[in-house]
Amino acid sequence: MDSEADFVARLASARIGGTFNQYARSPLRRERLRLYLEERAGAEVVLVGEAAGYRGARVSGLAFTSERQLTGAGPTEASATIVHRVLARLGVEEDVLLWNVVPTHPGTESSNRAPRRDEVEAAAPFLDEVVHGRAVVAVGRVAAAATGAAYVRHPSHGGAAAFEAGLERAFATIRLRRTPVRRFL
Repeated sequence: MDSEADFVARLASARIGGTFNQYARSPLRRERLRLYLEERAGAEVVLVGEAAGYRGARVSGLAFTSERQLTGAGPTEASATIVHRVLARLGVEEDVLLWNVVPTHPGTESSNRAPRRDEVEAAAPFLDEVVHGRAVVAVGRVAAAATGAAYVRHPSHGGAAAFEAGLERAFATIRLRRTPVRRFL
């Protein structure tokens, strides 16, 4: 990846189909993303979801992260809560970079929709840059199709237990240099 600041600037100016680009007019979201990418530059694993959610990355600027998780105020997002809880339980939260196939938000201020094929294709250069040289865990079938990685069940709509079990299995096969995965019986 080129510098995080250049990457974020390119993303902020990108038109990705009919999605809402939450970085375009938000210095706060751009700065959050830049700092996050700098902090996770050495992450060996990237957990890739489908797209920015209306209560998650559209507001916070970070994949699988709600504003409430960052500031203690604002909306919560169920998938974000589950993802961070499971990663923390596995002891790998700081070793994983969270990203989406489509980093911008398809949908409205109060709803999500699946990204269209043209949006996935338009976002592919960003995805390729983020996953380069990292182990990829795809969250859901859209992410699996876009990355070619094996997928784990998305935690939404009753999928929390299957997500957790799938992530546990995935991390059992990934050898992290900095933080070993803790085993739970």
